[in-house]
Amino acid sequence: MLAPKARGQLGEVVFEALRTGRPSWDHVLDVAPDDTADAQLCLWTLYELHYRGFDDVPDDLEWHPGPLAVRHALELSFEADLRDRCESPSPAEPFAEALFAFVADHEGPSLASFVQRHATADQALELLRLRSIYHLKEADPTAWVIPRLSASPKAALVELQYDEYGGGDPNKVHSRLFARGLEACGLRSEYGAYIDDVPVEVLEQNNAMSLLGLHRRHRGAALGHLAAFEASSSMPSRRLAQGLERLGLPEEIVVYYREHVEADAVHEQLAVRMICDALVAEEPALADDVLFGAFTCLDLEDRLATRLLGEWAP
Repeated sequence: MLAPKARGQLGEVVFEALRTGRPSWDHVLDVAPDDTADAQLCLWTLYELHYRGFDDVPDDLEWHPGPLAVRHALELSFEADLRDRCESPSPAEPFAEALFAFVADHEGPSLASFVQRHATADQALELLRLRSIYHLKEADPTAWVIPRLSASPKAALVELQYDEYGGGDPNKVHSRLFARGLEACGLRSEYGAYIDDVPVEVLEQNNAMSLLGLHRRHRGAALGHLAAFEASSSMPSRRLAQGLERLGLPEEIVVYYREHVEADAVHEQLAVRMICDALVAEEPALADDVLFGAFTCLDLEDRLATRLLGEWAP
């Protein structure tokens, strides 16, 4: 994968510095992003140095103080925005039931329902392209959290991640299943292939997972995000599978979503009861962070759904 196309003046200088491996980043720190899209694409690119990297960026820049300083400044602004948006309740007991109720009570626009009943094939394929930015590295942001946990939540998280990574079978790794579905639909399956085409809402979704996963202080929020993701996934996956079948899309992509109907019904119990509840029992001070992560997951999905449904409305 090559570094993406810049979306503003910050991107222009950051990507040029990355490609050239420039030793001094002082000039970059003085450049402000043009807008949110410019900032979020730069942040996504800097995070990707910790995942797969780029063919045109030297690997030794991953821990270079220059890119890290730029990333830190962008993270502070992004985190402030996420916290300003947050409307999560105060923690209640029992915590697991309160977290389940918080997710269940959340009302927002549903892309899955639209795909199930109304979407055209072109709209469904557009959604798959946008989802590919995350699903081709599915579960990877959460993997950063594993070494930061004690035995009980750690064991439960590894159990969940083991399923995400195919139970030891590379052909069943969820990211590979999604790639196979993309290929069957005639879409590109290379990691990050559609990054130049995605709106800012997709960048924010992916950056939030990396922000929470890469920082130890955000371990509670990372797991709250995971819990909300899993607890709100099973039924939408069923609706998406039905919508893709309605449109006659290939079985390979339908299989991906069918896999998540059952898997996420199990994973939501693991994520809420065995991971988040166990974490809060051991570290009660993290309860607010768990709820912050859960709200962030749901809110960012609402923002993407609002944008797409507004564009797709007849």
